[in-house]
Amino acid sequence: MRRGTGSDPTAEIIDRLLALPPRERRTAILAMTPAQRREFRDRWAAWAHDGQRAPPGDWRVWLIRAGRGFGKTRAGAEWIGALARSTPEARVALVGATPDDVRQVMIEGPSGLIALAREHEPIEWRATAGVVRWPNGATASVYAASAPERLRGPEHHLAWCDELGKWGRGGEAAWDNLMLTMRLGERPRVLVTTTPRPTRLMRRVMALPGVVETRGRTADNPHLPASFVAAMADSYAGTMLGRQELEGELIDEVAGALWTRGLIEARRAAPMPDAVRVVVGVDPPAGVGGDACGIVAVALGADGRGYVLEDASVTGATPERWARAVAACAARRGADRVVAEKNQGGEMVRATLLAADAALPVTLVHASRGKAARAEPVAALYEAGRVWHVGAFPALEDELCGLSAGGGYEGPGRSPDRADALVWALTELMLGRRGAVAVREL
Repeated sequence: MRRGTGSDPTAEIIDRLLALPPRERRTAILAMTPAQRREFRDRWAAWAHDGQRAPPGDWRVWLIRAGRGFGKTRAGAEWIGALARSTPEARVALVGATPDDVRQVMIEGPSGLIALAREHEPIEWRATAGVVRWPNGATASVYAASAPERLRGPEHHLAWCDELGKWGRGGEAAWDNLMLTMRLGERPRVLVTTTPRPTRLMRRVMALPGVVETRGRTADNPHLPASFVAAMADSYAGTMLGRQELEGELIDEVAGALWTRGLIEARRAAPMPDAVRVVVGVDPPAGVGGDACGIVAVALGADGRGYVLEDASVTGATPERWARAVAACAARRGADRVVAEKNQGGEMVRATLLAADAALPVTLVHASRGKAARAEPVAALYEAGRVWHVGAFPALEDELCGLSAGGGYEGPGRSPDRADALVWALTELMLGRRGAVAVREL
């Protein structure tokens, strides 16, 4: 999309810069004179990505919930700076977890208010007083969630709250006090910029009536070096840290869960030792177009540990299609056993699988207890350090973390089909015929 016009040569230069590959673009910017770089910086509205632009409408709270490097701080500083310059005598609240966070990131940081101030409209930063002042009389005051009582008394037109997810114990009191100060002007507004964390305050803000939310990932920022984005994806893609810090996901923990995010993160291994056995677990769907067919491959390593190799589950598949997916997974992994639950389909499950591959070594099992009860001894294997994940399996791991002791399930979807397939496979692989999950082979 073209951002400039033929009558604006600077806008045309910006267009040409943005069309360059990232490395060439950085080289071109470094070759600019200081005045040209300032002009380029001040034309931010022309090259900001869509997630950094204020949404339209009569909103009161704008929440940017995104991964690191998305450009949240830049968006916050530009939004506050533009409104402060256009609103003489505006009163702004700058709120972070601590006063140092506000100073180091929101005011003095590389994307903070000072760095982005216009040369012809310099701002004054009175650090001892904790006040930023614009030439037109607008001011911004520093507040911290660690000292919520300081937000009692003042009044504000605008507020910028940064990293809400790390506000800590005083966070809710700080938020409540801040909202009571938002009573100046016809449209007081609050911007929240944060990487999400599953805190009660985060959930409260997300559930506010009329809140406008911008979601984003690290990779959505086109101005980041491609090498950085690739390196982060290689290191953290699919992990809890990557999903939270790079993808901007809010990842909850279920009370009493058999698996926790921390437990799974502590059980990642690469590479694994030579495999002694490979088993594919299958949880067939009850019908067509409904639940997923859980298909999970696991291996017994030469070190005696179990390793989760692959989540090959398929959704909305016909019996022929999910059977082919099972056969393909077994072939890829060199499986010596396919363990499939027969509760939903009886002998038709065996017939469907053998129709896809007559040589499949199929064992049918019948569950006489619920999914969570069958999963408990397998979760104990994780706790004991006997099962490891070779890579990251987000959909499977979400289901595992949704199973709770006592039989509840609070994960995605109607049923933990992927998790159930993993339980069948690891039961066959590591618990054998000891009856630990009340399973009888048919």
